Amino acid sequence: MYAPHFGLRELPFGITPDTSFFFGSPGSQEALNTLLVAARSGEGFIKITGEVGTGKTLLCRKFMATLGEGFVTAYIPNPYLEPRTLMLALADELEIVLERDVDQHQLLKAINLRLLELAGQGLQVVLCLDEAQAIPVESLEALRLLTNLETEKRKLLQIVLFGQPELNRKLELEQIRQLAQRITFHYHLGPLSRDDLDYYVAHRLRVAGFTGARLFTRPAIRRLYKASGGVPRLVNILSHKALMLAYGQGKQQVGSAHVLTAALDTVGAKRRYWPGLAVGGVLAGAVAGIAWALVR
Repeated sequence: MYAPHFGLRELPFGITPDTSFFFGSPGSQEALNTLLVAARSGEGFIKITGEVGTGKTLLCRKFMATLGEGFVTAYIPNPYLEPRTLMLALADELEIVLERDVDQHQLLKAINLRLLELAGQGLQVVLCLDEAQAIPVESLEALRLLTNLETEKRKLLQIVLFGQPELNRKLELEQIRQLAQRITFHYHLGPLSRDDLDYYVAHRLRVAGFTGARLFTRPAIRRLYKASGGVPRLVNILSHKALMLAYGQGKQQVGSAHVLTAALDTVGAKRRYWPGLAVGGVLAGAVAGIAWALVR
């Protein structure tokens, strides 16, 4: 791969949520601060929304890693579960041993006892649910009832919902209006600005071991912003492909043409340039160039 060619220890633009690459842009840092303040103040429900690819999962993992002592975190990445299964997933995260055929009453009682046990140890429990827009309405109501569990001093369970904007529309439903009223902290995570994108690319390259001055030219950064709209996931995909193309040509720097070719090979970015336009010939060349770079 291209890492040694550019003096990198590892690939800088993976799309897996690696917290070592977390970039504290004004938006993501403000969102993280909101989460930390809300968690430490003991609020019941917290909500983070953002469009696809804006870094919600990475923010979630950074948040859990930053909480530190005094907190127990539970993480459910795919909460498209009916209420009982969701409760079982929470019990599993809290390391609760259950009978094979435990009924609903015993399940809730076991969760409550475990939460009381952890509270007695001075620990706060935070449940983070990723892709929360997929949670069925009945399961959202079950989560609300769980936040009724409390001591005289504080809630036994805090819940953080990370979801796409569709989550906001779901929370407007009449049958879960009580849950919506309990969300006291919320933040919407937006795309990177043009300047933030430049810093974002440089940050990820530094974390990956790059020690040079500028690997992506300024025109490449401008085109990268135009093609991605500042959406971090698209930035990563396009940057990765552009680096492969530059490597395949033996170049030491990524130029605007590399980013353009990468954009033509990426559905989300291609639509930003020419919605509905057929670019099959150029796209085929892009794919061939990237494939050649990979096997070189």
